[in-house]
Amino acid sequence: MPFISEETLVSANFWTRSVLVYSAGEKKVAKYHSDEDYYKLLGISREASTREIRQAFKKLALTMHPDKNPNDETAHEKFLKINRAYEVLKDEDLRKKYDKYGEKGLQDDQQGGRYESWSYYRYDFGIYDDDPEVITLDRGDFDAAVNSGEVWFVNFYFPRCSHCHDLAPTWREFAKEMDGVIRIGAVNCGDNGRLCRSKGISSYPSLYIFRAGMNPEKYYGDRSKASLTKFAMQFVTSKVTELWQGNVFTEIDQAFASRIGWLITFCADTGDCLESPTRQKLAGMLDGVVKVGWMDCTMHPQLCESFDVTSSSTALFPPGSSLAQDGSFLKSLDAREIYALVMQHMPDLETLTKSSFEDKLAHHRWLISFTFGENSVATHEYKKLSALLKDAHIQVGKVNCASEAELCASLYIQKPCMAVFKGLGIHDFEIHHGKDALYNIVAFAKESVSAHVTTLRPENFPRDEKEPWLVDFFAPWCPPCRALLPELRKASIQLHGQMKFGTLDCTIHEGLCSMYNINAYPTTVIFNKSSIHEYEGHHSADGILEFIEDLVNPAVVTLTPDSFQQLVKRRKQAETWMVDFYAPWCGPCQALLPEWRRMARMLSGMINVGTVDCQKYHSFCQGENVRAYPEIRLFPQNSNRRDQYHSYNGWHRDAHSLKTWALSSLPRASVDLTPEDFKRKVLEGREHWVLDFYAPWCGPCQHFAPEFEVLARMLKGTVRAGKVDCQAHYQTCQSAGITAYPTVRFYPYLGTPRVRAATLKFALIISLIKHL
Repeated sequence: MPFISEETLVSANFWTRSVLVYSAGEKKVAKYHSDEDYYKLLGISREASTREIRQAFKKLALTMHPDKNPNDETAHEKFLKINRAYEVLKDEDLRKKYDKYGEKGLQDDQQGGRYESWSYYRYDFGIYDDDPEVITLDRGDFDAAVNSGEVWFVNFYFPRCSHCHDLAPTWREFAKEMDGVIRIGAVNCGDNGRLCRSKGISSYPSLYIFRAGMNPEKYYGDRSKASLTKFAMQFVTSKVTELWQGNVFTEIDQAFASRIGWLITFCADTGDCLESPTRQKLAGMLDGVVKVGWMDCTMHPQLCESFDVTSSSTALFPPGSSLAQDGSFLKSLDAREIYALVMQHMPDLETLTKSSFEDKLAHHRWLISFTFGENSVATHEYKKLSALLKDAHIQVGKVNCASEAELCASLYIQKPCMAVFKGLGIHDFEIHHGKDALYNIVAFAKESVSAHVTTLRPENFPRDEKEPWLVDFFAPWCPPCRALLPELRKASIQLHGQMKFGTLDCTIHEGLCSMYNINAYPTTVIFNKSSIHEYEGHHSADGILEFIEDLVNPAVVTLTPDSFQQLVKRRKQAETWMVDFYAPWCGPCQALLPEWRRMARMLSGMINVGTVDCQKYHSFCQGENVRAYPEIRLFPQNSNRRDQYHSYNGWHRDAHSLKTWALSSLPRASVDLTPEDFKRKVLEGREHWVLDFYAPWCGPCQHFAPEFEVLARMLKGTVRAGKVDCQAHYQTCQSAGITAYPTVRFYPYLGTPRVRAATLKFALIISLIKHL
């Protein structure tokens, strides 16, 4: 992608700052259009997680379900309301639309009045939502979890799957057994179908091990607790070292030199010796923090006596301690209790002050924990951060804002948080807004140091910058905002050197957000001097990249009344136009915009695509009899009346549905072939042919048909395109070796009798044609 110049953005046919300001004000009106707030219906806050939403809905469902209220004539209607609220808020995209536009923004996403029986909500709904040891993962946090560097064992389940319910009690007990050793997760594929499909999940329950940088590994064994534990433990690769006279002092000195301590179990004739499986679990739990070893005192009695050991016991030797005097003997035999005691004895994070802060952060990458007063219990876990981030070359420290108030105020840090400083001084940092869980913080730190996203403040907010900026106005309590942040990081890597990325917390910088009329979160805007463009699209890096590509090379023409008359009403005979009449304040119009741009790119070279702003040109739209928004019209080619059009009345307004409808108005570019045509024109002819072998009853064939028409138009004049109906001409397809529908075959003419045709994909067909 070329550098985005000022001239390009100014001339790009998208909203200018004045329109953005007006539409943002209108959003606030639309947001509260409904008399009943979905969050209030479920009794949750606007920052509720997907898990909390499920839990709240389940609680209501068990008491409000019509099955439990047979004498209440209003029970059905009441339950439909909370069911609708749940269906919207559990879906990241629908939730964003609702938060931004209210129910108006959901007009294209109305669901039927269907719901499940009471027993479904009682027994099948959200199997692991109430289990603290099982971490429920959703689409928004799955990648961060499994790429954090820790080992994850994930159960992909479906609520109606009986085998999933059979496994649930065992999975809970297994999670308790492995708590702290590896992460045990669960994904509800009923609520996260897209995530499960992307991971290739085709049966339930499916159990997979995930390790960063490695392909997932599926578990096929017996689903007993013992078998699951045995399988999981083979991925705990931390070593338990047997210590004896020949290696004990060398091993301990090497660890101390790396500031790593030792946890040593002494096994004697008397007392309780920590068992081997427990030692192995501790090695996994304490990997990088302390080394775990054991000593056989029946074989080395004098060595054990030198440690003042007379019976079986376990001792912790922090780094730098004296082996003879500083060992702390731990009385517990429970892995979790020992782990907690060890973490209490570990050195705290390095404390940074105002005098050392700038110097420390000038040349190294740091993850800083900002606290206010006494440390919380959770900070004991943070002591593992240095070990977990060692390979990423990220140092870890803390700042107490109670004693360093001036420093924290200069960074606008007003509550406990974690932030990554990227080695370019104290002004280039990014604050973590995800879960406080260790795995989420580690994943954030690794992503942030590789990305180019900066936390903005009034001092560095882009106003007169030469380079374009993408600014995300957000609120930390907003779940769609948090889901967008990792996607911004991905996009910043793709566009490094062409565009800068920043985030502005509107709960802290209210004045700055009000200056730009930000009334809904997240609102993402591209600034380029006097040109401002609001991003309306999917919460994904690909969506952001597509939007920016559209700014550089617009596929949609912004029409005025004059250009509409010139380009559409006076179009050439061979031209077709699709026009979206919209209003900036209209929620469904906003939802359509990214799909409209995507469709325009798909139809490039075949159909012209435009938009008319009916807020700006209200009288013109009235004159064209536009009565509702969005109004989608197609002005066909070869029309005797240039003002003739067809209105789109389809239920779905996604790019594929709109493209299929548009292409159906064009003359066919492919031809239907009979058995005689196939033999005479294709096998014996002197032209190149690409053929679509299909069956009328085949759903994928119907879905593929418009794609084949696109190919036929791309190849027109070079390769002929034909279609063979394999239901009507079964023998022809059988003789051609067709075994599945649809099948695309390329028959090149090379000056000799036809060779066997190749079954190819579009890209390969185009590549071959270029070399003919």
